[in-house]
Order: sequence, then C-alpha cells, then structure tokens
Amino acid sequence: MVTPIEGTGTPEAVWRAWPGLAALPELPVDPPGPPLVVAAHPDDEVLGVAGLMARAGAAELVAVTDGEASHTGSTVHTPLELAERRRGETAEALTRLGLAGAPVHRLGQPDGGIDEEALVASLVPLLTPGRWCLATWRGDGHPDHEAVGRAAARACTETGARLLEYPIWTWHWATPADARVPWARARRVPLTPAHRAAKAAAIAAFVSQIEPLGPAEADAAILPPHVLARFARPYEVVLA
Repeated sequence: MVTPIEGTGTPEAVWRAWPGLAALPELPVDPPGPPLVVAAHPDDEVLGVAGLMARAGAAELVAVTDGEASHTGSTVHTPLELAERRRGETAEALTRLGLAGAPVHRLGQPDGGIDEEALVASLVPLLTPGRWCLATWRGDGHPDHEAVGRAAARACTETGARLLEYPIWTWHWATPADARVPWARARRVPLTPAHRAAKAAAIAAFVSQIEPLGPAEADAAILPPHVLARFARPYEVVLA
C-alpha cells in the first residue's frame, strides 16, 4: 500500500485531539527475552519503538540498510559517507537508550531496494517461538518499510515468533479513524517521563536526519520538527 508522502501531513495536534488513541488497549511489555527489532533504515527503530526498547531493558537490532539513500544528490556526503555516519548515529542512539551492548546485525541491503527473500532468510535463524519481533508496518506507505514488514511477518509465521508492527509514516498520510489503518490491532505502550527523555535523546543522535546537511535542497532535513512531534508522545503505538 505505497502511499505518497507529501506536504506536512496530518498535524500532531490533530492526532492528540483524537480520543481513539487514548482509548487504545495497553500492550503489556513482558517479552520473554530481548525483542528482535527490525529497522529498514537507521532511526526507524528509535522513532517507532525506542520507548518500548527502553522499557524492555534489552533488544537485538537488525539494521536492514544503512540508509545511504536518505539524501540523494547530497552536496555534502557521498552515499558511503552517509551510511557510515548513520551507523555511528545508531550506535550513539542505543547508548542513550541504555542499550550500548545490544547486538546489531547489519545486513547491508540497498536503501530503496530491499530483497525480501534474503531478509526472511536472515530473520528466521534469529527468531524462536514466542520471541517478540518488532518491525515496520506492512502498510506504512514507504516501500522499504512495507518490505521489512512483509518479510518479518513471513519469518514470524515460519518460526512461531510474535510479530508487533510499528507505524512511522502512517502518522503523516493517515487521519484519525482512517479506514486504511487496522486500529483494532493497535495497542498503546505508555512511557514514563524517564523513557520519554531517553527516546528524545536517542532521536537527537540522528543529526544527519533532523538537521540539514548543508544549504542545498538535496541536503534538507528528512525529519523536521513537525515530523518529530509525532514521536514525542507519552506513548507509542504498535499493531499486535
């Protein structure tokens, strides 16, 4: 369900005013062990479920791509330089979440060209029955996010792991009560002030995404303030 991600999207104030989010059932954060968190790009995992990761106190990360295509045509960084920078930002973000020792599996798949079959093959050995697998939602609107969600769903079906999907760009193109979103599956993950602060600090580690790389249009921030506002809530939302 690839959806154009254009304009400024649905304002966070509109989401916060919708009673439907406050009424979502709460997800008990009781994984049987460190959850496996699958991110299409560096920062997806932090935007979507950093609070949940902090609450769990442990995580294992699968970085599918290194995010080298976030600034196509950049006048500041080559794709290789940007990939290196984003890998460093991920490491710093995990440290800020208190997860400095978390294992990270870097698959090095091309940003914008994820191979789902290869991803399934990489995920299956890491999953066991009942293990939590957190992945970007299959309907999130971004091709890479959706590919990761589909691959994770297949891997969980094959292994008996528990799939929890986290939306990222959904908050941009969707609207409250949007029929395209499976709200019946949605669960809230409340965050304490300490977990919210840790998440904010982790997001701030991704300087390459939240600040312009340079003055050229191709170097503009990918995550400007109106986007970041959607990830500063006192809770996260996953699809169970």
